[in-house]
Amino acid sequence: MKLMVIGGGGREHAIIKKLKENPAVEEIYCLPGNGGIAADAVCVPEIGAKDIPAQVEFAKVHRIDYAVVAPDDPLALGAVDALTEAGVPCFGPDKKAAVIEASKAFSKDLMKKYGIPTAKYELFTDADAACAYIDAQGAPIVVKADGLALGKGVVVAQTVEEAKAAVRSMIEDKAFGQSGARVVIEEFMEGPEVSVLSFTDGETVVPMVSSMDHKCALDGDKGPNTGGMGTIAPNPCYTEKIADECMQTIFLPTIRAMKAEGRPFKGCLYFGLMLTKDGPKVVEYNCRFGDPETQVVLPLLKSDLLTVMQATTNSTLKDVPVEFSTDSACCVVLASNGYPKKYESGFPITMSEEAAAHTYVAGAKKDGDKLLTAGGRVLGVTAVAPTLEEAVKEAYRLSSEVDFANKYCRSDIGRRALAAQKERE
Repeated sequence: MKLMVIGGGGREHAIIKKLKENPAVEEIYCLPGNGGIAADAVCVPEIGAKDIPAQVEFAKVHRIDYAVVAPDDPLALGAVDALTEAGVPCFGPDKKAAVIEASKAFSKDLMKKYGIPTAKYELFTDADAACAYIDAQGAPIVVKADGLALGKGVVVAQTVEEAKAAVRSMIEDKAFGQSGARVVIEEFMEGPEVSVLSFTDGETVVPMVSSMDHKCALDGDKGPNTGGMGTIAPNPCYTEKIADECMQTIFLPTIRAMKAEGRPFKGCLYFGLMLTKDGPKVVEYNCRFGDPETQVVLPLLKSDLLTVMQATTNSTLKDVPVEFSTDSACCVVLASNGYPKKYESGFPITMSEEAAAHTYVAGAKKDGDKLLTAGGRVLGVTAVAPTLEEAVKEAYRLSSEVDFANKYCRSDIGRRALAAQKERE
């Protein structure tokens, strides 16, 4: 089989490494890919993740048997629709279903209509009206750009002034272009956060191992939000009892709601959850694998990824066993110092053979035989072990065997989870 994976980050590298385990896979192309992914797939840097006509043409010329559309932008733009129309079966939702992430207003209204627990909210297109609402509600409060904003369109404001500044930045200054023309203002929720990725074919939903992301740039969950500085799985806060409750009150109702709206969802639906004192609530939906959650979840998948993906496409998920290891995993993201703000790149990356086997490359380019840094988040190093404590220790050991100028990582990935684990014992 010839496969095509759309995207070019650590998530796509993790997907490709897992797909390669299937002996039927002869070739994997990654569009555009990156310098690190080139070790595991044929990268096509001239075709970007949003260049859908070129992707369709490439798939036809290279007789692609199956495509995986991984990032949010091409999904929201209809990459799955275009490839499917061209006769290429795909993993991922079509454009109508991808709106669950592409529009926060849509997803909030969906939850309200179908009684799916989430934070109280209001929608605004007028900055003055939004600011008046913030004055009335007080802080802390959450301001979200309606559309896609590379994971940066959410501000958890600790003061009324900060919230108003976020509103004016989005609506008036167009910080996120049209994505911020409409804003969602939500009540601030408290509790442990949990990420649950799930496979679904529009009828059946199979949750993957839960995980915990570390969004803040600095130790102790301080500093600006990033695309993710590391993850662990499973999340010790997410008990079997909570998982059962989420299945009945959130997961199945969401899948049924999307079907009822004429937008059946196939692919990976990501549930960002908050475990509040009033029970689990939805923080956000993503219409694809999360990054870097994928880098800890897929290494724990015992079943064949390609078989499971094809089952979501073919609506046969209920007939396919999906098994996960009982081990734990930890991913430590190595970034360019200064990320997510100003940073320098272009530095050679060196790593041991052992570290390379556990590395998912996000931002790197090839220069002859050298691999150079080419982004804020450069790569993620993942370790799997029988216990979370061992996985964290091993991930940091392997991370020390990767080097580049300007290298930065948080030193406390997994600390919160280990503390929560001790509380439960």
